[in-house]
Amino acid sequence: MQAESEIVRFHRLLAGFAGKRILVVGDLMLDEFIWGRVSRISPEAPVPVVDVTGESYYPGGAANVARNVREFTDKVAVMGVAGADGHGRRLLDLLEGCGIDTSGVQRDAAFSTTVKTRIIARNQQVVRVDRECRTRLAPEPTERARNYLDGIAAGLDAIIVADYGKGLLTQPLADHICRIAHAHGKILTVDPHPYTSLSWPGATAIKPNRAEAFMAAGLPPSDPVAPVLSDQPLLQAGNRLLQRWKTGSILITLGEHGMLLLQTGAPPYPIPTRAKAVFDVSGAGDTALAVFTLGLAAGATPAEAAELANRASGIVVGKLGTATVTAAELEAGFAQV
Repeated sequence: MQAESEIVRFHRLLAGFAGKRILVVGDLMLDEFIWGRVSRISPEAPVPVVDVTGESYYPGGAANVARNVREFTDKVAVMGVAGADGHGRRLLDLLEGCGIDTSGVQRDAAFSTTVKTRIIARNQQVVRVDRECRTRLAPEPTERARNYLDGIAAGLDAIIVADYGKGLLTQPLADHICRIAHAHGKILTVDPHPYTSLSWPGATAIKPNRAEAFMAAGLPPSDPVAPVLSDQPLLQAGNRLLQRWKTGSILITLGEHGMLLLQTGAPPYPIPTRAKAVFDVSGAGDTALAVFTLGLAAGATPAEAAELANRASGIVVGKLGTATVTAAELEAGFAQV
């Protein structure tokens, strides 16, 4: 059982989330869920026939990070690009309906809104269909993004970058984000994409998952080892990234094995998972990134922020769909073992 002083500390940190001014930068997507039931196998091929019973739409990618942040503070803005198509309009409507500032979102006719469609039957994902076109952002919208960031940065508490490799983020834009964050003394956290190979000099923290960490470190993947501190390939990858990325902290998310926090000059800090049931891992990394950043913005140490992020992830994987964690749910979890 947690010591009472620790519980009080976490409650104080959570109360500090409210009012924090957060900008989320990254690839915006639309998550579509088609719900149904399976009653037979198709006579045309050995695949299930899904009788559709409903459809749901949620912000995805960096938009889902913003939606997670919005559960804790009403001062959330998002910067990115949406296509000038019906999917882009639906995505903006969803974000605005959540009370998220979309003035930093550009509508671009040359840009196709990424849509990830998941077909769910009997609480299980049958198949996922992705509709996307990776397009590097042209110079004009890139310059508009830089100007928007320049105008908003001074009033922020933190900047979150969620790179899904869809074309928004380039090294020049990444460098500009890092310079602005450093110039204004702002927290900068990054969820990197291994295929873009972008560097984030001076970032406060970077949050890869296990596979991304190995890929970014240039090491072959390996099977997880328990306990985490005995996982020598993972520790090697993390230490190599600390040296390469020159960031304050690296938080590696490990699925059912929890998380691992690495900091220069400090021993590795493993955090066991708190998930009691896993129904859907969609967006769990987004939740972790959002809560980890809010924790840092509220004055938490990296270890405290990671504990908060781990607890939030343990809650969200127990929900179906691209879900979020509410402040009430996270607060209620503090008293649990």
